[in-house]
Amino acid sequence: MTRKRILYGLLALVGICAVTAVAIYFYARQQINFAGGRGDAQIADISLPDGFAIQVFAEGLRGPRFMAVGPDSVLYVADRGNDRIVALPDANGDGQADEIRVVAEGLNNPHNLIFHEGSWYVAVTEGVVRLNDSDGDGVAESFTTLLDTFLPPGQHSSRTIAFLPDGRLLISAGSTCNVCEEEDPRRAAITVYDSPVGQDQLTGEQIYASGLRNAVGLTIHPETGQLWVTNNGRDLLGDDLPPETVYSVTEGGDYGWPSCHSGTVVDPEFGFDGACAVAGKPVVTIQAHSAPLGLTFYTGDAFPAEYQGDLFVALHGSWNRSVPTGYKIVRVPLDGSIATGPVEDFATGWLNEADYSSNGRPVGVTVGADGALYVSDDKGGYIYRIYAEP
Repeated sequence: MTRKRILYGLLALVGICAVTAVAIYFYARQQINFAGGRGDAQIADISLPDGFAIQVFAEGLRGPRFMAVGPDSVLYVADRGNDRIVALPDANGDGQADEIRVVAEGLNNPHNLIFHEGSWYVAVTEGVVRLNDSDGDGVAESFTTLLDTFLPPGQHSSRTIAFLPDGRLLISAGSTCNVCEEEDPRRAAITVYDSPVGQDQLTGEQIYASGLRNAVGLTIHPETGQLWVTNNGRDLLGDDLPPETVYSVTEGGDYGWPSCHSGTVVDPEFGFDGACAVAGKPVVTIQAHSAPLGLTFYTGDAFPAEYQGDLFVALHGSWNRSVPTGYKIVRVPLDGSIATGPVEDFATGWLNEADYSSNGRPVGVTVGADGALYVSDDKGGYIYRIYAEP
């Protein structure tokens, strides 16, 4: 009897430890990955290639995420921590926002926004909202909830939308877990809907692509019209596996998760022989745990010719690596849709290499109407402007 009691006691202790470890894991993700409002960041000392400079374009935001340029050439931002969309006009062209103008508030964790055929479309946790500014005063007068039953937050709560060239609307949602078999096919996937223009709700729901654990960044290639995404790989396989990825996504494609990661890494729990043979392959891989979020193709004319058409990716930074990585903007040299060189650092300095503290976490990256590259920092609440010096 004594031995059984000891055995049961040990089993209970192991169970408690396991539950505690899981709880700590998810708590750490929650606390570190959404840094909006922490208020412990300072203006970062950023290093750039020769010929480039950086300035703070706007400050005082709370957890700013993705950005977009409106038809008025003004930069608009999903100010997620404040549940609002704001505009940052720079009428005098001095490289600093004149004001923070509230366009819409009372939104639930807005993550990104796109102006499409006369309206702003905003991705929120539960789906998609359309905003209309009918009198042109810069403030949305009407809100139309196109989708409010998409998916509960789960482990990955951000939602990102994009429009295909044919007008259909895409929305991405990450997994509920680190690695598991999902019951809802819209998890770890990108869902597509018919064009929402003139409609009061989204219709025609289909799975556009699957096997993407957490495709946070979505963008459309300006020449091919192909969807490109960043994808965050699974945790708990060590410091260097699996690599983070950028994919050029094909409709109907399966990109492997949870059985295969990054096109080459068979999952130790859910993998099987041949799992990676059928998985879509990335255009480029990035250091594991870098957390790639926003991405944009350089379509402006203010950067030197060698940067034209290249891809820029914001790396939010690791939270679970023994030596932190990420916290920077990287450049992927491209010839059309083909990477012509390795991923290279473009803007670094948000991570302090001396003590591995961070002064910010890049999220969104967008080409402004002036050809500068704008970067949102959801830890510091800043928008940075990177420009080519004359």
